[in-house]
Amino acid sequence: MHFSTSAPVQATLPPNSTLVILVDPISTTCRIAQEISKRGHHIAALWTSSYAGDTSEQREKRDPRTYGCIGFLYKVEFQEGRDFTWDDDKVDSIEVIMAVVKMAARSHKLHIAGCIPGSGMARACRLADGLSARLGLSTCLAPSTAYPDSPTSSSATLTLGANTKDIQNKNTQQNLLMAAGLRSIRQVCGTSLNHPSIINFLENEKYPIVVKPASKSDVFGGRIKLCHTKSEAVDHFQQLIGRHSGNSDAVEVICQEYLHGTELVVDHVSYQSKHKTCMVWQFDKRPANGEQRVYFGMMPVDSHSHEAALAIPYVRHCLEALGIQNGPTHSEVILTSDGPVLVELNVRAHGGNGGWSRLAKALTGSYSQIEASVDALGLDPDAFDQLPDIPLSPFKAHGLQVHLVSYSEGVVLSMPGFEVMKCLPSFVSLSSSVTVGSHVDYTTDLATSPGVLLLMNKDESKLQFDLAFCRHLEVINGLFTYKTHLESLARPTAMTFGAAVTTGDGGSRHRRIKSHLDHMVKPSLLRIQSNDRPELARQSMMMKRLTTLDASKEVVVVTDPYSTGCLVVNEMISRGYQVIALWTQGFADEMKGHIPMAAGEMKYYAEITECHNLAGTIKAIYKAAGPLRVVACLAGGEAGVDCADIVSERMNLRTNGTQVANRKDKKVQQELIREAGMRSVRQAAGKKWEDVVEFLQKEQYPVVLKPTDSAGSDGVKLCHNLEEAKEHFHHLFEVEAVNGGFNEEVLCQNFLRGKEYVIDQVSRDGVHKTMMVWVYDKRPANNSAFVYFGMIPVDPNSIEAKILVPYARGVLDVLDVQNGPSHAEVILEPTGPCLVEMNVRAHGGDGNWRSLARGLTGGYSQVEVTVDSYLDKKQFSLVPNLPPSPFKASGQEVILVSFSRGKVIATPGYDVISGLSSFVYMETGIKVGSYVERTVDLLTGIGSVILMHSDQRILDADISTIREMEKNNELFEYERASAMFTAVSQRHLSEIIVQEGDEY
Repeated sequence: MHFSTSAPVQATLPPNSTLVILVDPISTTCRIAQEISKRGHHIAALWTSSYAGDTSEQREKRDPRTYGCIGFLYKVEFQEGRDFTWDDDKVDSIEVIMAVVKMAARSHKLHIAGCIPGSGMARACRLADGLSARLGLSTCLAPSTAYPDSPTSSSATLTLGANTKDIQNKNTQQNLLMAAGLRSIRQVCGTSLNHPSIINFLENEKYPIVVKPASKSDVFGGRIKLCHTKSEAVDHFQQLIGRHSGNSDAVEVICQEYLHGTELVVDHVSYQSKHKTCMVWQFDKRPANGEQRVYFGMMPVDSHSHEAALAIPYVRHCLEALGIQNGPTHSEVILTSDGPVLVELNVRAHGGNGGWSRLAKALTGSYSQIEASVDALGLDPDAFDQLPDIPLSPFKAHGLQVHLVSYSEGVVLSMPGFEVMKCLPSFVSLSSSVTVGSHVDYTTDLATSPGVLLLMNKDESKLQFDLAFCRHLEVINGLFTYKTHLESLARPTAMTFGAAVTTGDGGSRHRRIKSHLDHMVKPSLLRIQSNDRPELARQSMMMKRLTTLDASKEVVVVTDPYSTGCLVVNEMISRGYQVIALWTQGFADEMKGHIPMAAGEMKYYAEITECHNLAGTIKAIYKAAGPLRVVACLAGGEAGVDCADIVSERMNLRTNGTQVANRKDKKVQQELIREAGMRSVRQAAGKKWEDVVEFLQKEQYPVVLKPTDSAGSDGVKLCHNLEEAKEHFHHLFEVEAVNGGFNEEVLCQNFLRGKEYVIDQVSRDGVHKTMMVWVYDKRPANNSAFVYFGMIPVDPNSIEAKILVPYARGVLDVLDVQNGPSHAEVILEPTGPCLVEMNVRAHGGDGNWRSLARGLTGGYSQVEVTVDSYLDKKQFSLVPNLPPSPFKASGQEVILVSFSRGKVIATPGYDVISGLSSFVYMETGIKVGSYVERTVDLLTGIGSVILMHSDQRILDADISTIREMEKNNELFEYERASAMFTAVSQRHLSEIIVQEGDEY
């Protein structure tokens, strides 16, 4: 039995007697249903297999509240598999569905007035048009388009629903455009990679290209990728075929040219082949978080603009070519240099849950695509006729849809930014799937956007102000507060540039592991140095002299020489001295090979290892020295400090002695300066948790936990609560220190708030001379509060230096440090300076700062003066008490920061940096093949650059160039993972909560 009529049913029936069928009413179609209900009509929801079922997820997808719609109920709902079956290839199956629907309408004494698809899926569109034709209603497609093989419209009616051409098929769309003489995308379509046309396209087309399924179905929804190489295209092609659900039809995959231009959306509603433009929108896409095309929003386009004048006529020609005669459509168009080109045309309303509709109504003054779609169902044809052909110009208000962008990641504790946004004068609505406990990631695509904000105002200046404020909230990471996590306070060094942490060996948590040595993949360093800087040439002005008549007959013992200690060794050798390397017990073999570029190949007179007792060590030194006279013994690194003190004291050499036991112990340092009446931190130390728990329960958070005896910032973490403190306390006993050995005690201290300074000094017989004062440039970045951006020299005549230098010298006196280099780290709080730690050794960082320091002072640094302090009394006496003011040049260390992540295929930024006028030196562990993460701590640091120039303006410009490259992600080119495209209107919003402001 077949049902047909020559004229569609019109809305002459009284309200409450009509029924409208919506097939898969999701997203914006729920808004259309809401509008239908408001006008007094009833709604039947017909669910295909994509949404039918009894799972909580399926029920949620069918619930209008999921899409922010309330105030209406479906009169009746039908589910495929429960209430009907449908075989796309069988004509009779559509008859069965029609009978079920008509029976339900009769039982409620309702007349069926319309039927439209509620999603963009191919089956929903085919079923809606098939039922419409059987029921004598207006169909979306003209019969000649739907059934090109049907000789007459009557015969088309007989086969409708079984053989309907899939107008949602992207290949079909482009072929129809081409046949109509319209600009279409260059593409091929096939079911196999072996097809000659596919092979030819992949071989010869300019990359990138777009690879996507031809059919819009639930199996393939959103699987559109931008592929930059043939291998990527082949992989995705094969993946799409692999996702085939097992239907008998072969899967069609499209390979298309990638269109460059402005991306527009043109929304229409058609009634009896009369097309009316409801709105033209433009997507706002920009670079962010290492991706080039991140959605920032959607802006309305004036109907009389050049863009609209090109896009609207073109899209209407596309509608005619595709045979669209009734209902809403959503066309995505690229305005290329050759004109507009259709990407795809969706036979449905603009998606995104219809959140844009309030803005559209305010812009037009009374209507949006939603109201027009209801009119075009035939429920109010007069109202449709009265709608303008295009939206009025100028708009009645100003507004836009804002896609929020996250520049951070973490587990959400609260959403203060959302509360602030809702108070803005332009606020209309906010849609977000983020709730307390959600994990927010860096926004790189639509799936990682934390929400959609609608702003609207009659005053454009107020709108722009509110928009700028929202963007500022994003930049300062003010949208959310996150669950705290352990934060490293360590400075990135050559040991960590480009390092990565592996997953570990899966052993017991309480087994001691070598976190630094086993779990850190140490990179081979790339070092680039300038040799033609005039500031470097001036450093040779201060020449060194041999300390004795024949230094070659003398030998110096250096304990654990690594990092800057290697430079001290080379300076001694350059003056004619021989050097014995004394390695302490447990010193890691990996660290022995940690040699700065400037040190070159290390040539020791001898290398020996510390014995189990002092007498044995002294004997080994004399044996190694042979006929040479031992004239000094000093530490070449943190691990060798204690050994150097005890050996030099026993050998009656220049020494700091052992009167102060455990001088390098950070706990001891604080206790001694407190006893001397100097400012110190509050602290507690212990070998087991019970020793420190009382302190940690009473102390205000955050607090700092670190080993009492370690190198520099090794193991230093900022803990925000007792749970984090306990976790890191136990962790420190499980890991091996960077210098080797295991931590025996953990120090817990209050967190000092202020800028962190470094005071580098050298002493001889208790006379302390300041080599340089530095300040760390630490800033928030990538959701980490303390990211190192550099190290800047401080003028010795500055107020800060005049406070810090006497304080640091006072600490040296308290610790009885009388000879050799020292490296103090001090926080300058509002109440004054406070020691973080005093390192009785040279400034580390591989001594990369040495050339900068020499340029600033005019010829000397801590390295040269360290040798003077032990071996050249006269030369030491000639060294100034403080560095010169002003400095002889301008310069600083720039620590490179990554704001993106990926596998490196090129390093164009290196060439730019090495070509800067102020460039001196660069050290990095990142090379082609390395994987870069966003910089948040020492392990994600990527490198260090030394800049110096006689002109401060040139230096500032060069620093700005580096920072801009970082910000724009121009330091590296990354291997491009095929970018996944999903139209804004296709974004999955099933968990979105809509919070709306007052009516405009």
